[in-house]
Amino acid sequence: MKTRPARPAARLSAAFLTCLAAAGSLTACGGDSTGTTGSGGGDEQVAVSLITKDSTNPFFVAMQEGAKAEAEKSGVELTIGAGKEDGDEQGQVQLIENAIAAGQAGIIITPNGPGVNSAIEKAREAGLYVIALDTPPDPADTVDITFATDNFKAGQLIGEWTKGRLAGAPATIALLDLFNDKVVSVDYDRDQGFLTGMGIDTADERRNGDEAPTGNYDGGTYTIVCNEPTQGAEDGGRTAMENCLSRNPDINVVYTINEPAATGAHNALEAAGRTDVLIVSVDGGCDGVSQVTDGVIGATSQQYPLKMAELGVQAIAKYAQDGTEPTTSPGLDFYDTGVALVTDQPVDGVESITSAEGSKVCWG
Repeated sequence: MKTRPARPAARLSAAFLTCLAAAGSLTACGGDSTGTTGSGGGDEQVAVSLITKDSTNPFFVAMQEGAKAEAEKSGVELTIGAGKEDGDEQGQVQLIENAIAAGQAGIIITPNGPGVNSAIEKAREAGLYVIALDTPPDPADTVDITFATDNFKAGQLIGEWTKGRLAGAPATIALLDLFNDKVVSVDYDRDQGFLTGMGIDTADERRNGDEAPTGNYDGGTYTIVCNEPTQGAEDGGRTAMENCLSRNPDINVVYTINEPAATGAHNALEAAGRTDVLIVSVDGGCDGVSQVTDGVIGATSQQYPLKMAELGVQAIAKYAQDGTEPTTSPGLDFYDTGVALVTDQPVDGVESITSAEGSKVCWG
């Protein structure tokens, strides 16, 4: 981690109390784009901003709810904001600037891309403790610490499952990624993890689309038809899938960056009369787990955004209290919040849980 300024807890607390006295209410010291502000008890509160990629993806909605609940428990004054859409870097930059101006104790952010890095560095120079959730920035030490799924492992699990299900049959693959105009770790980690799980040489693990378009996977042959961006959205997934099918209507494996994209891909495939395609994804939300139950998604790697958010709020509250900093998981440059493969069609040698089991802990 980078060397940071002396702990600013006393100064930040005073700044927050000044804001509170002047305004006469907690909401004047920060609120989210929907007008909702969490507040906790206690005589002296720590002010923190949670900045998600957007406020529509169920993954980030769950993260916001988890942060609110933990803020109530920890006595943290929580401000929630988000970009207009996944990839909106400038919207996040403005929210970071707002947190700095308010003299908050810290920021918890799911970065929309490298365009927010300089604003994060400015926040840290101002004494704010900055935690990333879900998406480690590049480089990782842009923030103080990241709480996230091991996204490469999440991709690897669905790749290994796909390889097992194919059992040596030729794989004609569509890769439905996040972006094609910026490099984000969650994007290449999941994509490259999937290909690695399949046994396909990825060339550069930090770059999508540079692998050989045809060759051998571990057990058979493969053709990669496309790497299409989806922006992690349902309509983006449908458009991406339509584009891929126009290039090769015989696609039989679809990797998707997340479950909204998977839903869009399924809709496009259904419209094309294709019901025999393996769709794999990452998220493990309650809707996605239901899609596993229904056979829409063959397997998904389940993440735990509520846990990420809870840990983030707890960590900043603890740091503001006594300077204690969280540590990364052994051998990683982030704190691993866990991942589990959810499928009702288990494959030998690939550890998994059923959709019934996944539904009990979806986004816990």
